[in-house]
Amino acid sequence: MSALGRPQTRAGRAFMFVSAFSGEGVSTVAREYARCEAAFAKRPVWLIDADLAQPSQMQAVTEDAGRFGPPGNLAGASPDGSAFFRLAPPARDAAGQDIPDHKYLVARPFLDNRLWVTRFRVRNLSPGQRPKLNDQSSYWTALRQHAQTIIVDVPALDRSAAALQLAPQMDGVILVLSEDEGDIQARIDLKSDIEQVGGNLMGFVYNRARSPRLARRPMGRFAAL
Repeated sequence: MSALGRPQTRAGRAFMFVSAFSGEGVSTVAREYARCEAAFAKRPVWLIDADLAQPSQMQAVTEDAGRFGPPGNLAGASPDGSAFFRLAPPARDAAGQDIPDHKYLVARPFLDNRLWVTRFRVRNLSPGQRPKLNDQSSYWTALRQHAQTIIVDVPALDRSAAALQLAPQMDGVILVLSEDEGDIQARIDLKSDIEQVGGNLMGFVYNRARSPRLARRPMGRFAAL
């Protein structure tokens, strides 16, 4: 939080957290960053679960009431009727009328309305229907007017290319690297790919780092043993 600084304008900022490999802890890091940010924010913080295939953030936050408090009522997650995704084919109700894409994204407030967490309603999809990310969307601009910080949790690159589509729409991208997962070259490639699509790489989180063990120097009479 200190390294990323504070917003300098009225509009909020959008940060995306991503990793090269699944299991590196991106969702946990994004969730904890959102929780800490909400404790100091003057306006709401939004945690956007951009994993539209396997959304899990809202459930994880709901099950951790000791840290996030009880959940509020379910609400819409779009301030202007826009969405950062589209459904293909488009959704229609029983009467054949189009259902707006943003209806498939909902949110709950936590921490006395200081933190909002979204969930894509994947179970409401019809057979053969899939969400696709938009290369450009007014959603992020609209949400910045209501949020101090937007934290976007996307699937790892080994599962989805969502990070490369969303990176140019963010104010900053933070890579999460786990000490025990994957190889260095894949992380370097991800960094390069994000920069090539126009993403603003702001730093790294080194997750699950182990403290180095320092060799102890023998002391006293044991030095000669």
